[in-house]
Amino acid sequence: MNLKIRNKYLKYSLYTLTILFAIIGFVMVTVFFAVKLNLTKTKGGIDFNDRYFQEISNKQCTVASTDSVYNDVKRKVAFYQKINILNDYYPKNAELMLNVFIKTGDINVGEKMFDAINLRLKNNTSYQEKLQSIDQNIKLNKLPDSLKKTNVFEWMNMEEWATLKEAMAKDKKVIDSVAKVTGVSSRMIVSVLIGEQIRLFHSSREAFKKWMQPLKILTTETKFSLGVTGIKEFTAIKTENYLKDKNSPFYIGEQYEHLLVFQTTATQSERFNRLTDSKNHYYSYLYAAISILQIKTQWDKAGLDISNRPEVLATLFNLGYEVSKPHKDPSVGGSRITINNKVYTFGSLAYEFYYSGELQKDFPLTGHVFNVN
Repeated sequence: MNLKIRNKYLKYSLYTLTILFAIIGFVMVTVFFAVKLNLTKTKGGIDFNDRYFQEISNKQCTVASTDSVYNDVKRKVAFYQKINILNDYYPKNAELMLNVFIKTGDINVGEKMFDAINLRLKNNTSYQEKLQSIDQNIKLNKLPDSLKKTNVFEWMNMEEWATLKEAMAKDKKVIDSVAKVTGVSSRMIVSVLIGEQIRLFHSSREAFKKWMQPLKILTTETKFSLGVTGIKEFTAIKTENYLKDKNSPFYIGEQYEHLLVFQTTATQSERFNRLTDSKNHYYSYLYAAISILQIKTQWDKAGLDISNRPEVLATLFNLGYEVSKPHKDPSVGGSRITINNKVYTFGSLAYEFYYSGELQKDFPLTGHVFNVN
């Protein structure tokens, strides 16, 4: 190849490289300015169900601003009903949702999970109709304002109950201390206290208005029955004797024998002073708790379990040791107490309180009446 041809190829090569570098430079400069001017951002697509998501968001905000305990309960009821419907279509999803709700207890989370499911099942006519029927029933069943603060247990709607709750809360520490040494739950102890106090509140109206209500105090009996739990003297004596009588079916063990030891030889007056001390109700609660534990032990020895029957335990406590005769299907009753012309029994009042949820913070319902080691 002669020199002339070689120079010609070299010339074209240089031109090609120059144009190539120019193009590369142009592209780089263009990209630089495109980035600076936000021209490289890809325009995002709007989801087909965008409006649905917005409606759900608005619904959650509305519910949060208007929620109440009553509405919250209604929403949870509806949630469980809807779970049951979903289970007929997609049991796996129903199980997952239920597990999350049980763990969190948050109805807002539960409803959002349903919203996600409903988006996928919006064209399932039978499913949607069933859900809509639930929502319609919830809306129609509107509770009157007059009932929103009404307790289903009528006696708990009265002024006496409000006073009694405050009075009992004042004794929380001493009741807890008795529960600790006896193994009888504080809620069980309070359950037998309530029957006696409610009876006194209604039978001594003048005393209630003059002393109990303004001072928020419990009534301490000093005549036929003694103390705030209404222990009769002969019952107290039996409680003491059974603590030491190893042959008795009511004997609960050596670890409890010291609980009612007297400090003096004047046992009668010491017993009376213990039970009627209006400033310290420890022994009133202690005698009651020991009696309940002794009755429970008697039935245990007979092969019958009433350990989670607070209504039966309260009935037998109220009627006395002589009535406690272990047998199948024990009855609930005891003293009759009239409140606003309606008759209750000692056992039924104890039962209604025990499972009412009232005073849960001070005297928790744990599911076990006894915590004996």
